[in-house]
Amino acid sequence: MLLIIAPCLLSPFYVYRGPKEKEYKTSKVLLDVLLRHSDEIRLFAYPCPEYELMGWPRPPMSKEVFMRLGMKDRAEKIADFIERVVKEEKPEKIVFLGVKGSPTCGVFHTTSSNPDKFNYSIIEEFHKLRKGDRIAHYTEILKLSGFRVVEGEGILFEILKARFPEAVYVEFDKDNIEESLKRLKGVLEGL
Repeated sequence: MLLIIAPCLLSPFYVYRGPKEKEYKTSKVLLDVLLRHSDEIRLFAYPCPEYELMGWPRPPMSKEVFMRLGMKDRAEKIADFIERVVKEEKPEKIVFLGVKGSPTCGVFHTTSSNPDKFNYSIIEEFHKLRKGDRIAHYTEILKLSGFRVVEGEGILFEILKARFPEAVYVEFDKDNIEESLKRLKGVLEGL
């Protein structure tokens, strides 16, 4: 089986604002589970689309804001990379593990907002903030921009689901780690 995983689940330092405790915990528990199944899986962490487009750190941005900034093209290139690996490796089973609420890697839930209400000037400002300041201000940015979690795929996963309809898709919710682990273990134990 090929497990194709959002990179921020393994390395919390990709998270737009920098890691908080839930990202560290997610990484630890996932690495523990994956280690137990290392004989059955091949692990593929693709490049972070948001990092590839915007660098790090970056303010929270919705799917619509990322679309306006050109994420569709970046996501297509990453999907091309994933598709080539799949064609060359020919795995018997493909499992994608994404992140609940991610504008790019959301499997069943993404973020949404009106891109006309987003303050694009904060992108440069956010790059300069220290971790404590980023953590303190990101929720304010979310509120001002009208962000909400909605049903639907992130930009990359929308592309992946069209290209790989036969794959298994699992969404990891960093705010509900135990339930997410239960879903993932169910898939891994079904190998």
